[in-house]
Amino acid sequence: MIDRDRFPVDPWRLVETRFSPAESGVTETLFAVANGYLGMRGNMPEGRHAHEHGTYINGFHETFPIRHAEQAYGFAEVGQTIINAPDAKIMRVYVDDEPLSFDVADVREYERALDMRDGVLRRGLVWVTPAGKEVRIDFERLVSFEEKHLAIMRVEVTVLNADAPVTISCQVINRQDGEDVYGGSPAHTARAGFDPRKTERFHERVLQPQEYWQDDTRSALSYRVTNSGMTIAVLAEHLIETENEYSARRLIEPDIAKNVFRVQAKAGVPIRVTKLVSYHTSRGVPAREIVDRCRRTLDRALMVGVDELIRQQRAWLDGFWERSDVRIAGHPALQQATRWCLFQLAQAAARADGQGVPAKGMTGSGYSGHYFWDTEIYVLPFLAYTTPQWARNALRMRYLMLPAGRRRAFQLNEAGALFPWRTINGEEASAYYAAGTAQYHINADVSFALAKYVRATGDNEFLFREGVDIAVETARLWTTLGFWRTSDGDVEVETFHIHGVTGPDEYTTVVNDNLFTNVMARFNLRFAARTVRLMADTDPEAYRMMVDRLALDPEEPDAWDRAAEAMHIPYSAALGIHPQDEVFLEREIWDLEHTPPDKRPLLLHFHPLVIYRYQVLKQADVVLALFLQGNHFTAEEKLADFEYYDPLTTGDSTLSAVVQSILAAEVGYQDLALHYFEQSAFVDLGDLHHNAADGVHVASAGGVWTALVSGFGGLRDHFGELSFDPRLPRSWDELAYSLQWHGTRLHVVLTRDALRIAAGEGDPVTFTVRGSSYTVSPGDEVVVPLADQGPVIPGRPTIRQLEDVRREDGTLLVASVPTVTAAIPIITDTGVLGTLPEREETVGA
Repeated sequence: MIDRDRFPVDPWRLVETRFSPAESGVTETLFAVANGYLGMRGNMPEGRHAHEHGTYINGFHETFPIRHAEQAYGFAEVGQTIINAPDAKIMRVYVDDEPLSFDVADVREYERALDMRDGVLRRGLVWVTPAGKEVRIDFERLVSFEEKHLAIMRVEVTVLNADAPVTISCQVINRQDGEDVYGGSPAHTARAGFDPRKTERFHERVLQPQEYWQDDTRSALSYRVTNSGMTIAVLAEHLIETENEYSARRLIEPDIAKNVFRVQAKAGVPIRVTKLVSYHTSRGVPAREIVDRCRRTLDRALMVGVDELIRQQRAWLDGFWERSDVRIAGHPALQQATRWCLFQLAQAAARADGQGVPAKGMTGSGYSGHYFWDTEIYVLPFLAYTTPQWARNALRMRYLMLPAGRRRAFQLNEAGALFPWRTINGEEASAYYAAGTAQYHINADVSFALAKYVRATGDNEFLFREGVDIAVETARLWTTLGFWRTSDGDVEVETFHIHGVTGPDEYTTVVNDNLFTNVMARFNLRFAARTVRLMADTDPEAYRMMVDRLALDPEEPDAWDRAAEAMHIPYSAALGIHPQDEVFLEREIWDLEHTPPDKRPLLLHFHPLVIYRYQVLKQADVVLALFLQGNHFTAEEKLADFEYYDPLTTGDSTLSAVVQSILAAEVGYQDLALHYFEQSAFVDLGDLHHNAADGVHVASAGGVWTALVSGFGGLRDHFGELSFDPRLPRSWDELAYSLQWHGTRLHVVLTRDALRIAAGEGDPVTFTVRGSSYTVSPGDEVVVPLADQGPVIPGRPTIRQLEDVRREDGTLLVASVPTVTAAIPIITDTGVLGTLPEREETVGA
C-alpha cells in the first residue's frame, strides 16, 4: 500500500527519503502539522509549486449564497467554507543569489520526517549549487500544542566547502486572494473533473486588509473576511543566530510581509533563522485587538524560549502517548500507520477548544472545513476513553449550536432542535438535502456521543448542566418527525415509524424506516427519558432549572419511552435479515464484483438516480447499527446481516472499512476483519481513495482506534457496563492499549491465551469478559485466561451467496450492473428508435 523504499518503516516517525513533485499534494497532507486550532500543510518552506499552500484555522470561514437551480422552501441558503489563512511558512534560501528550487536543484541528500514523539516536522538535505558549492540545509516546523496560537519554524544553512553570499527570505503572504507567483494557480484548481468532496472556490476578494505594520524584526498583517465578518491577525517574529556578518531588510504591504537576511557566509559557519508566528481569529472583534493578542503570544514565547517550547511539546506528547498509544507487537508497519492515525487525532482535536473537529482536521480544505457526524461517531469514542476533556469540548460545540438547531427544526415543521448535516457556524450548509438535511440521524448521533462520554467518565455535572439540553431537544424532534400506525389484525398493535429520511448510506436516500435511523432514534428517546428521570431523582435543583429552561412537560419522558418501545425495526423473515429500509429489498442488486475499478467510486461515474435504483451501499449502514446498538441484536442476526450487506458495500466512503472490520471480527470473519483494518490504517498513507491530497480522513483515523480496541480488543459499553470479548488476529501475538473509565486508567494487554487488565490511580473498576465479572483495584492486575479468540469463518461473503434467494413476494434476487452508453440514442420523428449508439456496453461485460 506504500512505497517502502521512499517511506521506510519507522515506529515513531513518518520518513520520506525521496521527494516527488508529482505527489506533492499527498505529502503535503501526510506531513502537515496542526493542533486542532491551527494547521499548516507540509508545504516546502521554499513556497513553490505546491498542490495547495494551506494554512487553516478551525472555524475561520467565509459565507456565500447557495444558488439552487430550483429553489424550494427550507433549502439551505448560506454556505460556509474554510478559507486560507495568510501563509507564514515561507523561508526561502538563496546561495550566490541562486534559489533552492526542487524542480531543478541538484539535491544529493534528502530526508523529511514527521516525528510523532515531539510533533516536529524536520527536513535535511545537501544541495549542490550550479557553481559546485555544497550547502547543508536543515529545517524544522512545529505547531504548538501548549500554545495553541503559536507556530515555530527554523532553518539552518551551512555552506560546507566555500564562502558564499546567502540570503534567507522570510515571508507572510495572503494567498487566499492571490495566486502563487511561482507557478500560477495551485494544481488542484486546474484539475479537471467533478468531485463533490472538494471545497468551494471564490472569485472575489475574501480577506479585506486592516492593520499592517513592521517593527524591527516583527511583521503584522490583519484582515476582515468580506461576508462572514470574521477577523484574523498574524504576527511573525524573526531571530537570527550566526557568527557571519549579515544585514536585514524588510518590506510590508497589505498582502505581503518580508523579513530578509543577507549573510556573508564563511565555509562551515552556520546561519540559523527562527521564525515564531502567532495567529488569532475572532467572529467580529476589531483587527487591532487581535493584533494585540498575537503580540502577547509572541512576547510570551520569546520569554519562554524556543528550545523550552520544543521541550514542552515533547512533554505534552509524552502525556498524549501514555494515554493513547496502541501497541501491536511484531508488526512495525502497522504500528507506524496506527501511530500516525492517532497522531492525526491529536492534531485535529487537541486544541479545538469548543470548535468542532472538521472532517479533514486542519490539514486540507476538503469538505470545505465542515463538521459532520464523523466527530460524534468515529472520533469522540477515542477522545472520551483517552482524553475526556477533548470529548467534552467537542460536545460543547454541539450545545452551543442548539439555538441554530431549534431554528432549523422549526423551519422543517418539527419540535426540538435539528443539528445541521454539515456546518461551520451552526447553520445548515448542505445544498443537497437528499444526502444532507434528510440525514436526521445526526440528532441521534450527537446524543449517542453524549451518552458515551458520560458512560466513560461519569460526568453527570456536564450532563445535567448542558448535555441534557441536547438530549431533550433531539428527542423532541423524533416525536414530531415520526408518526403512529395501528395494525388492523386480530390484535391491535401500535408501531412508531419515521419516514422520508436518509441513513448513513448516501447511495440510498429519502426512504421510510431506515433501520439505522430508527434504532438510533430509539436510543435517543430512551436516553433522554432516563436522563430527565435521573436528574429528578438525584439533583432536584438541576432538574427544576432544566424544566424552566426547556419548558419541559412532565409527561414528555413517558411519551419518549412509548415511542421508543413501539419503534418499527424492519425485518425480512424470508431472507432472515434486517432490510436497510422498508423497500430496500425491492431494488435490484448491483454486482460490485463485476464493476471495473475505473468506475469507482460510483458517485463520480453514475447519476444519483442510477445508484438509487440498486441495492448498493456507499458505506456501512445496518452494519454500523449492529455495532453501535449491538445489545439489541442477536449473534445470529449480526452474522446474517453482515453476510448480506458486506458484498453490497462499495467502501466508497472511508468511514466504512473500520465498521466492517469491527463486525467482521465479532461474527467470525477474522481474516477479513484484518483486511479491512489494514485498508483503514493506510487510507491516507497509501492514498487508497485518491483524495488524500485534500486532507487527512480524520474520522477514518478515529475508526482505526475503535477497530483496534472494540474490534480486536472486543470492548463494549452497552448499558454503561464495561465488557470485553477479544478477537486477536491470528498473525498477531499481542495488542496493548490504555483507556480511562470513570477517572481510572486501565492498561490492557491482549495475548492469544489471556487478557490482562491493570489499574492505575482511582476507584476499583468492574468489568466482564465473555459474561464473567471481574473487579480490578488501583495498583492491581487481573488476568483472565482465554480459551480462544472467538469464532472463525474463512473467506468472505460474496454476491454469489445471494443467488437463488427470494424476497417476501417470491421474486428472485438478481445481481447486475447498469448499462453504460457512449452516445445518446436517436429517436426518429415517428417515435421509432433510429440509429443505435456508437457503443453500448454493460460495465464489467
